[in-house]
Amino acid sequence: MAAFDPQRPIPQHIAVIMDGNGRWAQQRDLPRREGHRAGADSVEECLRVCSEIGVRYLTLYAFSTDNWKRPETEVNALMGLLTHFLKEKMAILMENRIRLHVIGQMERLSLPIRLQLERSIAKTAANEGLNLVVALSYGSREEIVEATRRLMEEARRGEVEPASLNPEIFSRYLYTAAIPDPDLLIRTSGEFRISNFLLWQISYSEIYITETLWPDFRRDDLLAAVANFQGRQRRFGGL
Repeated sequence: MAAFDPQRPIPQHIAVIMDGNGRWAQQRDLPRREGHRAGADSVEECLRVCSEIGVRYLTLYAFSTDNWKRPETEVNALMGLLTHFLKEKMAILMENRIRLHVIGQMERLSLPIRLQLERSIAKTAANEGLNLVVALSYGSREEIVEATRRLMEEARRGEVEPASLNPEIFSRYLYTAAIPDPDLLIRTSGEFRISNFLLWQISYSEIYITETLWPDFRRDDLLAAVANFQGRQRRFGGL
């Protein structure tokens, strides 16, 4: 496999399906929450590496709309870990000039978590480095349905002409309206599924699957994914 080359093109937007926390914990006879805790260390390392090599956007699939079906104890542990991460790692975000964004159904989150997110977003709003996009209570089908509903309402009021609708206009109604589509999609733990993540946005993303479980995903793993991307020829439907 070719090595990462800082002189070759860098993906401007990397999206990650962070999979394998539960299996990592199970392999060590630990509670699942310990897998999520270890996964937070991988998040921190990826933030540092992406900032270092010049990635502009990093989108992390932190909690899906389907994850609400998990046991309440696990959901609460995940939300507690998120709050802890935002509080404890704020210095890292500021040191690396990382700006925080959140996409998803925020109304489903508890008020304390929403307030913590709002504080963190506001505090990092002036940062001009890496944009960290956290997909939280997120589902791509739900996103597309919500965008369609908004379009239909505007069309009913005569604010949008249906005949003028095209992919560019539709994209403006998605959570990611101000965010470029991912160049590279990484999924850890060896699963070959998209899992309702950025279905519209990854139409032309390069996909990289690794057997590495998310808590073990570190600097060398991320650079290997970028090196693999650097070896691809992106044609976008052309020759």
